[in-house]
Amino acid sequence: MNKALIPLAFAATLGLAACGQKAQDETAGAANTLSADANATMAKAASDVDAAADKAFGAAENSMDKVGNVATDARKKAGAAAKDVGNEIED
Repeated sequence: MNKALIPLAFAATLGLAACGQKAQDETAGAANTLSADANATMAKAASDVDAAADKAFGAAENSMDKVGNVATDARKKAGAAAKDVGNEIED
């Protein structure tokens, strides 16, 4: 009787092994999907950070240009005022 159960046990083992492989394949597929989603999310986050940094640096550059322009204008006005004072002294 025990010998009769051996083929049945073998068949059951093969069935479980096949079921286990299917579960493993599905788990691996789910893990790959999660990994791809995580990679896409990280790529998007990196792109967003780069865009924000570019925008911030662009704004800082524009501010520095404005400061430079104001300083140049102030220097020109101061020079013109000094020249006017000089002209007034001569007259």
